Amino acid sequence: IAGHLDVLTYISEYTRGRLAPALADRTRMAQLSPGVDVDRFTPDADGATVRERHGLGDAPVVVCVSRLVARKGQDVLVAGWHRVLQRHPGARLLLVGSGPAEAALRRAVAGRGLGESVVFAGPVAVEELPAYYAAGDVFAMPCRTRRAGLDVEGLGMVFLEAAACGRPVVAGTSGGAPETVREGVTGHVVEPRSPGAVADTLARLLDDPGRAREMGRAGRAWAEQRWSWTTIAATFEDLLDEP
Repeated sequence: IAGHLDVLTYISEYTRGRLAPALADRTRMAQLSPGVDVDRFTPDADGATVRERHGLGDAPVVVCVSRLVARKGQDVLVAGWHRVLQRHPGARLLLVGSGPAEAALRRAVAGRGLGESVVFAGPVAVEELPAYYAAGDVFAMPCRTRRAGLDVEGLGMVFLEAAACGRPVVAGTSGGAPETVREGVTGHVVEPRSPGAVADTLARLLDDPGRAREMGRAGRAWAEQRWSWTTIAATFEDLLDEP
C-alpha cells in the first residue's frame, strides 16, 4: 500500500513508531492528529449546572470522562481515592461514561467504603461534554496499555478537550497519551498502575488551586495553538500543497 501513497499520516509519535517498521524507508510520513473544537470546549462552559445536578456543591472535584473499561484506569482512581480523601475529605470523584467495568467499579467503591465521594454520572450527550469537563477542578484518566500492546491509547482526545476547557490534566503512560500533556506545565503524566502515585498527584493539584488554575490556562493556550482545528487544517493544507 505504501508504494501507492504520496504521504502516510499518523496521529501521534507513538503510532508513527508502531507503523514505521512495516514501511519502506522511502515512505513519507507526516503527523496529522485530530483537532479540538476550541470554540465549544472552553473554560466558560457551564460546569455549575453539572455540579448542581450531581450535588457536588463547592467540593473539590476530579473528573474522568471516558468509557468504563480497564484500559482507561478508573479502577486505579477508585483504588487510590481514599488517599485523596485523607487530604481533602470533601473531595468528589466524578466518573462520566458507561461500560462493562461499571459493576466492578461500583463494587470497589462500596467495598472501600467510599460512599458518596465517588459519583457515577453515566453516559452524557456529546453536547454536554464541555460542561462536565468544566465541572471538575482536575481531569484525570490514568490510562494503561494492556494485552501486550494491543489495547492502547493512540493519542487521547479527552486530555486535549479537558485542557481546552482550562483544566489541568493527569494522564497515564499508554501509547500517545503522554503527547497530550506538557509535563509540569499543562498537567502530569503518572505511572498508571500505581494508585498511590496517581492519588498523590491528584492531591497535590487539589492542594494548590492557584497552581492548578495556572496549568489550566497553559493547557487552554496550548490547545488553541497546537490542537485547534484551525491549526490541524493548516497542517493538512500544507501537506496537500507539497509536490
